[in-house]
Amino acid sequence: MDGRYVNGCLTDFHIYIEGGRPTWVWFEELLGVIPPPSQVQKFAVNCSWFQETFGECPKGADEDTVRRYARAYIMIWLSYVARLEEMGSYSWGSAALAWLYRCMCRVANRHVVKLAGPLQLLQSWIFWRFPRFRPAGYDTCSWPLESRWSGYNPSVSEKGPRVQMWRLQIDMLQPWHFIWMPYSSLEVLHVVHPEALEPRHTALWRSVMSLIYFAVIEWHQIDRVLPQFGGVHPRPRPALNIDFLMSKDERGGDRWFPSAFQHWHLHWDTRADHVLRFDVVADPGRCTHT
Repeated sequence: MDGRYVNGCLTDFHIYIEGGRPTWVWFEELLGVIPPPSQVQKFAVNCSWFQETFGECPKGADEDTVRRYARAYIMIWLSYVARLEEMGSYSWGSAALAWLYRCMCRVANRHVVKLAGPLQLLQSWIFWRFPRFRPAGYDTCSWPLESRWSGYNPSVSEKGPRVQMWRLQIDMLQPWHFIWMPYSSLEVLHVVHPEALEPRHTALWRSVMSLIYFAVIEWHQIDRVLPQFGGVHPRPRPALNIDFLMSKDERGGDRWFPSAFQHWHLHWDTRADHVLRFDVVADPGRCTHT
């Protein structure tokens, strides 16, 4: 969780990054091949081209070839993949959460028919907190925690009836059907990687701060969900309005975002100053004000 924000710019990053290369020079240097123009759309390369070109690493491939296939697999992080030894210094957790929040905002638009983003995190959040929604046969905890349901793949043929069933289940939900703190059980803590429980990471769970993924900026409003951290929820104050930031993603790709959105990056830099402190109670949901 803790670390540098995942940011920069979408093009011309060689101007700002020491040792960087122009986009397509770096692309060819790292992957050994350039996609045809028909496979490039704005700042993105079609996934189908990646699948056709790097779908399966050849047997007996040398180390350089394996590295190229590994880089292709995580191509979305191109400017960070160049220095594999530095990848652990970034806050990938906050970047993934920012992107998930933005995708969930987008899908609320009536013209959007597909939900993108790290959806395994959303599915895991639902299953951990709503036992009634969990599929049967996935009772073993493992790390990462979302891997518990990694094999779950409902049949497409049941989509219509399944949607109707879940809508009915949601309508029938009661307060006691929700688990506020599922990760606090000994069963879960036993499998969590020790580093994830270090104070510098766990403190961020309780920090009201910006979440940054390039031009995508979202807000970590844990002050509005204190029971999920064991706190008693007071009567909520008006939420911070960041609607104007919804129009910023994928625009101005040649800008250095830490300068263009400096105010929000400073929020991340001072994240330790915005950690909420509150008393933890045994049953936060029951004690919360309504």
